[in-house]
Amino acid sequence: MTLLGELYANGTGVAKDEKKALAWFSLAADRGDRQAIFALAMFRFAGRGGAQDQADAAALLDKAAKLGHVAASYNLALLYLEGQQVRQDIARAAELLRTAADAGSPEAQYALATLYKEGNGVAKDLGAAAKLLGAAARSGNDAAQVEYAIALFNGTGIAKDESAAAAIFRKAALKGNAVAQNRFARILATGRGLPADPVGATKWHTIAKANGASDVWLEDFMRGLKDSERAAGENAARLWLAHAAPRG
Repeated sequence: MTLLGELYANGTGVAKDEKKALAWFSLAADRGDRQAIFALAMFRFAGRGGAQDQADAAALLDKAAKLGHVAASYNLALLYLEGQQVRQDIARAAELLRTAADAGSPEAQYALATLYKEGNGVAKDLGAAAKLLGAAARSGNDAAQVEYAIALFNGTGIAKDESAAAAIFRKAALKGNAVAQNRFARILATGRGLPADPVGATKWHTIAKANGASDVWLEDFMRGLKDSERAAGENAARLWLAHAAPRG
């Protein structure tokens, strides 16, 4: 039943029909299938296949979360953080995020790390935050990669390792993250974590700036370079930005 609902929801092998998808999800949900309950909650939130019903959607998320559905736990945690469809409860949100994080959700790991960093809903624990950021980063969460690299570079909640931080910043920079591009440019400018490379620093600062991450310090740094170094870095940045799938 749940699989039929997904086929109709996505138009896979059959004509897309959200009403039929809703009907199949409802039948499977009535029989206790947690994936169907979660899917039904998402349909209720968006008003797909029927009327939008935020309250019912929240109740369905709670039901699916109690049955061990990871994405339901994460999404329900977001509701408790926002305090819209349910009464705001940061401590409850943290509990749900912990459940999802322990099950391997990188989004939950990152969100829970943020709570630990701020001491919001949980006792402040920079070590726990760094551990969670590391797990989320290894799973490919872009925001977590940047935050984990910052923690490594500064030694916040984890042993300081500027070289490891530089490698992560580079990886995220190549994926297009503007903050990582800015941090990687600073690493190349200062020679911390990697050998100093003024041309590379100019390249990545120019790319970061094009993506919305300005930096007065790096602007001053570039003004102190040789004209040939600055021109080489800016040309390299133009080539990188010109490609739809940049490779570094």
